[in-house]
Amino acid sequence: MAEALTLARPYAKAVFELAHAQHNAERWSRLLALLTTLVGNREAKVMLGDPRVPAEVRAEILLDLCAKTGHKPDQQERNFMRLLAENRRLPLLPEIAAEFASLREQAEGLMEVEMRAAVPVDKTEQERIRKALESKFGRQVKLNCVTDKSLIGGAVLRAGDLVIDGSVRDKLSRLTVAMIQ
Repeated sequence: MAEALTLARPYAKAVFELAHAQHNAERWSRLLALLTTLVGNREAKVMLGDPRVPAEVRAEILLDLCAKTGHKPDQQERNFMRLLAENRRLPLLPEIAAEFASLREQAEGLMEVEMRAAVPVDKTEQERIRKALESKFGRQVKLNCVTDKSLIGGAVLRAGDLVIDGSVRDKLSRLTVAMIQ
């Protein structure tokens, strides 16, 4: 995973800079999301992994699928796809899309945070946590709450690479390690 992200980061940065300069980040976001869905398809994975399928054919198949779903790729998007295909980076599209989204959020002063809690969190508490995070990070926070009973109690906040683990499961794990040592 870390290697894939390392390989994907320069592509995401280049596309973001292009999209930002041309004020079409939303279009690129939609395209990258669509491509992520397409390369996640079982048949697409087989095709992308088949060395008998030439790079230009791989790119054209994905571009044709994009057009059939209603997103007609422009010349820059086509060139980007061909570059990824030539460099055997089409399987990295999910990582490129995620990194692009992260760069876009950062540029727009947004931050997406996932909160996994052992029990459902009411709206008042969600709002309190969101405001505390906005104060801490100095950015607008979009809080996505997920219930995860495996945490036993507490919550885990994840914002990009930052993880704040306040779960009972984590505390029990640390206690077990401390007792063993």
